[in-house]
Amino acid sequence: MTTNTEQSIKLADGRRLAYAEYGDPRGKPILYCHGNPGSRLDGQMMNQSLLEKHHARLIAPDRPGMGGSDFLPGRKISDWPADATALMDALQIERFAVLGVSGGGPYAEVCALKLADRLTAVGVASGVGPFEAPGATEGMGQGRYYLGAARLQPWLAEAFLGMMKSGMKHAKMSEMPGMPAADLAVLADPQIGESMKATTMESWQGGLKGTAWDATLAARPWDFKLEEIKMPVHLWQGECDRNVPAAMARYVAKTIPDCRAKFYPAEGHLSLLAHHLEEILEVLVG
Repeated sequence: MTTNTEQSIKLADGRRLAYAEYGDPRGKPILYCHGNPGSRLDGQMMNQSLLEKHHARLIAPDRPGMGGSDFLPGRKISDWPADATALMDALQIERFAVLGVSGGGPYAEVCALKLADRLTAVGVASGVGPFEAPGATEGMGQGRYYLGAARLQPWLAEAFLGMMKSGMKHAKMSEMPGMPAADLAVLADPQIGESMKATTMESWQGGLKGTAWDATLAARPWDFKLEEIKMPVHLWQGECDRNVPAAMARYVAKTIPDCRAKFYPAEGHLSLLAHHLEEILEVLVG
């Protein structure tokens, strides 16, 4: 099993792109798009034995300005496929699947739009949808204030993240307020709880600016159109999710022409991936 979290490449413009790898090093490659706050360390929360069982090679890069990747001033969501292509080219991988989780949803979807000729499958799990979708924030927890601040100004999102950073130093992930019972049960596992804290803290290890800008991009109108995606997109969503309300996922499912969506009444934001990873891997690696 591979778990190498300290790798990087140098991009053509001189930026550093950090990434981690998990699972079977000779397995079928899956480009993993992490959440917000989040980083390449997201992969530590996954069931590693399932990655091995399904011969999945999970490649998880940090987006610009997050984790160990250099900031890219003024970047857009639609800039991501170029960085993703550079990474996969450096790893000599021609064809691959992509999985976007939480705040990584739009990044998987823009890859579906721009890299369809290189993708074997596209999946989105608990993926954030457009903020302007009907009912998008109904039932949303603290995320509505974070994304609401980011939509107005990135510096407001930085201020929100600063408070989160201070509060997380002594926080117990299994006691986070406002989370559904399904998610709290997942976080009660010490390994998952510590991994969740680690990837969150890693998100802003180079400063808060990159994570705040990533939230701003998610909260403002996206610079690509979901309805222009031609390839199939598989979507999995928990109905009890308070980070990404099901209304967001329903809007995405309705807007992407060939979206194959599954909704789970008892699942939350984290429990979805914890309980249905095997099903997701079966779709992504075949």
